[in-house]
Amino acid sequence: MNHVPAHKFSDDARPLTRRAMAKLRTRQALLQAGKQLFTERGYEDATVRDIARAAGMSTGAVFANFSDKADLFAEILSDDYEALASAMREIAVEDRPVRDALAAILEAGYAFHLEQLPLLQAANSVSWSHTAKDEERRRAGLRQVLSIVEAVLRRGVETKQLAAKTDVELTADLIWQAYRSNFRLAVFDGYDEGALVRRTERQLDLILNAVKVG
Repeated sequence: MNHVPAHKFSDDARPLTRRAMAKLRTRQALLQAGKQLFTERGYEDATVRDIARAAGMSTGAVFANFSDKADLFAEILSDDYEALASAMREIAVEDRPVRDALAAILEAGYAFHLEQLPLLQAANSVSWSHTAKDEERRRAGLRQVLSIVEAVLRRGVETKQLAAKTDVELTADLIWQAYRSNFRLAVFDGYDEGALVRRTERQLDLILNAVKVG
């Protein structure tokens, strides 16, 4: 994670003070170190002490910026959703048939997640023990991605590629759930990106056939 998401900055146009910039750099270093260790070790085995050491800081620096390890992890996932949505959004604006646009969007998702598959596994395992605050943060990130899929589906309805009665929200959710479920095949069955994309294209055909015009 080599970017600083836009939401990290204040809406105030005034330049940040030196102290604020130092705090921002500290926070970003901790996020980068945390992401690396969570990806390498999983959630449970990446300790706050190890994350602080990897960032060249004390554990006090971690707790000065995050309430606990779960808060740090949730922030990493939030940043990832933002980066993923940005990559998908660039593809979604291209003029192509709905099915091809959706396949390209999800292919970008596979390219993004397969580079850090252990982090995705950790996110899935931790998701059932989220606090309400962390879960809301996760859903806010997910909404960014789903809104892109929904926009493509709505375009399909407007251009009469899909039926006017299409339940866009439910269809987008079905597509995303199919996409997420395929990562088990990458973990346990050795599927590479190409195999995942081919499977996803078949899933898209099944889902979209149910909402096609005629």
